[in-house]
Amino acid sequence: MENRFQIFRQDMTIEEISEVANSYIQSEWRAVYESMHEQLTSAFVEIEDAAYGLYLDQLLPFIFEHLEGTGFRTMEKLEENDFVIAKRLIFRNSIEQWGTEDKRSRIFWNVIYDNHGSPIGTLLTEIPHSHLKFDIPSAPVIYSLRENIKELIVKGIRRIKESDGV
Repeated sequence: MENRFQIFRQDMTIEEISEVANSYIQSEWRAVYESMHEQLTSAFVEIEDAAYGLYLDQLLPFIFEHLEGTGFRTMEKLEENDFVIAKRLIFRNSIEQWGTEDKRSRIFWNVIYDNHGSPIGTLLTEIPHSHLKFDIPSAPVIYSLRENIKELIVKGIRRIKESDGV
């Protein structure tokens, strides 16, 4: 995997980080999906949407671990009742309100900090999924925003989704 994947550098902008993350996702998402599909289809019957967390636990940690290995910080301090998937996606930092029951979209956000502790922007991770059966109709997508304050991040997410025509 690593041989085909451009490694992050500390001098990257949030937009460059997003491009590299999307390149990784495009190359890996389908293989992970297909290798886990039978298991996650069965799991969906029992745990519903939590099955998507199991999928993301396999797909996304690689990105965040490599960012952190380069000196970036990708997580905020966890609160007592936080629910985290893929080791870095916190449910309270997400919105799901787009699409139909068979093609929903949840977007998580992670403010990214450089090695000096300064925010460089926010990565948004969009997860397309179905609430009717286990299905990921298209690749997850990583967007970037320069904003790093929750209210501005939410506005940025809405702007992106409106430009998608959703």
